[in-house]
Amino acid sequence: MEKRVLFILEFNRIIERLCALTVSEAGLKKAQALSPQNDASIAGMLLAQTLEAERFFVENGQSPVDTFSDVRPALKHIHAALLLSIRDLIAISRCFRVSRLCREQLNQANSGELLKHMAGQLSSRRSLEEEIDRCLIDEDVVSDAASPELFSIRKQIRAANERIREKLNAMVKSPAYVKYLQEPIITIRNGRYVVPVKQEFRLNVPGLIHDQSGSGATLFIEPMPVVELGNDLRRLNSLEEEEIERVLTALTALVEPYADELYDSIGILAELDLIFAKAKLGRQMGAVCPKLEEEAEIKIIAGRHPLIAAEAVVPVDVWLGGGFSTLIITGPNTGGKTVTLKTIGLFSLMAQAGLFVPAAEGTALRAVKHIFADIGDEQSIEQNLSTFSAHMHTLVNILEKADKNSLVLLDELGAGTDPAEGAALAMSILDTLHDRGCLTAATTHYSEIKAFALSHEGMENASMEFDVDRLCPTFRLFIGIPGKSNAFEIASRLGLSKEIIEKARSYLTKEEVQFEDVLGRAKAEQRLAEQEKLSAQALRKEYEQMTSYLEKEKNKFENEKASLRQKAREEARVIVREARDEMERAVSELRACKEISMREAERAIQKARDTVREEEAKLLDTPPKKAYAGGELSHVLPGERVHILSLGQNATVLAEADFRGDVQVQTGIIKLTVKLKELRRASEEEGSAKKRVSFKSTPHAAVGLSLDLRGRLLDEALLELDRYLDDAALVGLSQVQLIHGKGTGALRRGIHEHLRHDKRVKQFRLGNYGEGDAGVTVVTLRE
Repeated sequence: MEKRVLFILEFNRIIERLCALTVSEAGLKKAQALSPQNDASIAGMLLAQTLEAERFFVENGQSPVDTFSDVRPALKHIHAALLLSIRDLIAISRCFRVSRLCREQLNQANSGELLKHMAGQLSSRRSLEEEIDRCLIDEDVVSDAASPELFSIRKQIRAANERIREKLNAMVKSPAYVKYLQEPIITIRNGRYVVPVKQEFRLNVPGLIHDQSGSGATLFIEPMPVVELGNDLRRLNSLEEEEIERVLTALTALVEPYADELYDSIGILAELDLIFAKAKLGRQMGAVCPKLEEEAEIKIIAGRHPLIAAEAVVPVDVWLGGGFSTLIITGPNTGGKTVTLKTIGLFSLMAQAGLFVPAAEGTALRAVKHIFADIGDEQSIEQNLSTFSAHMHTLVNILEKADKNSLVLLDELGAGTDPAEGAALAMSILDTLHDRGCLTAATTHYSEIKAFALSHEGMENASMEFDVDRLCPTFRLFIGIPGKSNAFEIASRLGLSKEIIEKARSYLTKEEVQFEDVLGRAKAEQRLAEQEKLSAQALRKEYEQMTSYLEKEKNKFENEKASLRQKAREEARVIVREARDEMERAVSELRACKEISMREAERAIQKARDTVREEEAKLLDTPPKKAYAGGELSHVLPGERVHILSLGQNATVLAEADFRGDVQVQTGIIKLTVKLKELRRASEEEGSAKKRVSFKSTPHAAVGLSLDLRGRLLDEALLELDRYLDDAALVGLSQVQLIHGKGTGALRRGIHEHLRHDKRVKQFRLGNYGEGDAGVTVVTLRE
């Protein structure tokens, strides 16, 4: 893309905003060098990377790339056998850390394959990071722990310093000595401990002079008693420097094998920094990822120019390249024509650079190889060119290069010269670009060009709306109708006399008057259609909201109903358990009574247990299973009896299924709507809604040693289990097996929970090998 076009469309200002969102110097340089790609596949990949980064933001809330320094120049020095500085090594350690953490975060996230591929190329050398961090504290300090030798030397240095200070402190506090000093203090000059001695007493303080004050009144003398100690300290400092150099040499040697690896990782981190800066910019602008293809039409939905303040920008809908490839935009000055052109061009540049565009979902752009623009006053005083000449110079350049892979944006085409000749030139240029297959958007004031577009296939008019009542543009674009000048209406509202306006009308040709009248009527009809469209959209939105509300209420009702039913069953189970406990106590007393024969006792016990079972069935509302023949119903008729699977109830059909498969039915006094797939044909032997369940006493001999509960719902299984345990206890069985299968384990867990609270059960366990393993529970009953 030409730099001039990037500047005209203000792509550089987008880059400035992007640069501010990078976190590294290397990423900043990448952002500064960003330019649109004319290869559709590369541009598409850049957009895909930004989309993956946006998904990462949604999941994690922040970028995986932290701040780091570009240490690539320092890494080059390693191969030249140069020693790395403390600052370079600390920066290298941070780069390794940022690389490792970024790699880990991207691999753990569901961001996408492109970013994961980049993450796979990042260096991860944690042990090297930790070794550098162990040895180096900050940019100027090597840790005592860097080596045993350094630790020992520094310990000696501290001791030497302490000895020198002790001697000097004793001297400066001595009454015999203090009179020779300017101040009773200890200071350092040229790395040696000194005291400030008055010039006139220099002979009274034997020692080495290291410095003097500006006035010469004070000499900084190292007293002789500490000179030898100072020499020892200087020797230790030299040893410290040598040891630090050895530590840095060792760390440099550790880094060297991974220098090329880290060099490449920094390049990838810079790319990732740029990618996530793009995603941040998209979030700031409320932008979307546009569809970008070589043969796609331009379709901008609610596009907002990114450089206009959010509170001032008016969204615009533009399409180009479907049924027409040339769009002629007309309308008043300052009405938004130029902004619309720039929006088309800037969106194309942004998308081909991998940037999201501030528009609505569904926005699509064509990937083009060239974008040409002639926008604004290009007059050059230095070149002695008029406005028209400057435009022609640009147009000649465009016509030399434009082809079917080009997007051409022309502002005020044909302006700056005689209107008739300018319009003729404009029509010829538009015709040429159209024949070449270019996508062209142009603005104009000429009526001839409007008429030209109306009569040429593949060209379309558009207009920027103007509110005549308020005398201001609305900045809305209408495609399909050329703009009306509104000059007479505006002049009239501004106070120009009616006579002058009528006289002006008389100078127009009959065809021009008719053309303007047709445009006026078309505009009015378009506004009416727009209002009706908005009204229809509002009604549709209201309908969707109401449908959503009703669906939520229905789900809420179903959930509450299920919750209440479950709660009732739990309460019923508690009541039944209490009744059974009471009955068992009575049974124990009966058996203990010697006056009653065993046969009579067992008869009384069986009768009591049957009564409890019957009451339990009523409380738990567990109807016997029925087989509903025929499977799903394809249709139902009013008056037909059906069974509702989800409710376990029979009902009468009130109306046939509608187009959504919803059927109105009535069960008892309740009318409700259910899905056709939830219905089955009701059993022919349909009894009362409150049918009683009868039970028969089970002969002792018929009680088996096992009970198969597989395939049952938990409530049904527990009811059958209670009956079985009653019978087993009655016939004196000491151990039984419950077959529940393995499956998900839900039935087994429910049965075990029930057994823990059953007073008839002494203990229970899962089956052993040969007994059924985890699919069987062995229960030992109390005597």
